[in-house]
Amino acid sequence: MVEEFNDYRKKMNDRILGQDNLVLKRFFSLDNQAYQSGALSEKTKELLGLVASMVLRCDDCIKYHLGTCYELGVTTEEVFEVFSIANLVGGSICIPHTRRAVEYWDELMGQA
Repeated sequence: MVEEFNDYRKKMNDRILGQDNLVLKRFFSLDNQAYQSGALSEKTKELLGLVASMVLRCDDCIKYHLGTCYELGVTTEEVFEVFSIANLVGGSICIPHTRRAVEYWDELMGQA
């Protein structure tokens, strides 16, 4: 599940950026720069991205942020606190996304 997601994401990002569209390249660059450490740590920014993605109900974004959180050493307890905030802010409509997020996190943890 994790490898399939990452392979597809890379393939399609390469396709999009291969079009040499200046606006899209700038947007991708801005997104990358926004998550670099600054006044907030990279880890904090990824956790914020995760909660926002859950509230906005974007499963691809949730998977991306979970993968980065995993790479940054975020714990399962921290992830579940993010899930609790996302469900509190987003309401019960976030529950299906939380289920899929837990499934994806379990896959990531199984790779360890």
